Amino acid sequence: MTARARTETHESTAVGIATKTFRVMVFGKVGCDKCAMLNRRLDRLFAEEAWQDFEKQYCDIETEEGLIAFCRAQCVNPSRIPALLVTRRQPDGSYAPLTSRCAGTADDVCGRSRLYQFLGLQTDYSDAGHGLITPAMIEAVLQEARGA
Repeated sequence: MTARARTETHESTAVGIATKTFRVMVFGKVGCDKCAMLNRRLDRLFAEEAWQDFEKQYCDIETEEGLIAFCRAQCVNPSRIPALLVTRRQPDGSYAPLTSRCAGTADDVCGRSRLYQFLGLQTDYSDAGHGLITPAMIEAVLQEARGA
């Protein structure tokens, strides 16, 4: 399977007519166990009835399309992959990143994994972050999106 095919396969659920209120862009790469874990956690969560207003778009940063999406996001440190960015559907059907309401404030749940300007998470590989994006972090960010 080519890199291009991998990207299209992962993104196929998010391509086409925009119907969900929120789209979570996940930045990762093939062979990354933490990326696979984040994808599984989001897939399980979005399969639940309570989260049907969200969809996932996987962006493999080792492909041209994934790298372009990553660069356009302009908010994720490439050394802190996997990461996710929450976007909201606009009236024209496009998606735009949500601004973080908590910029510059301490976050007991997300810690240093929270993005600064936009609503999202990136992996904190320090001793404090343990290199994990936990289900509690994901749900906290998604709940904030609903309140935005």
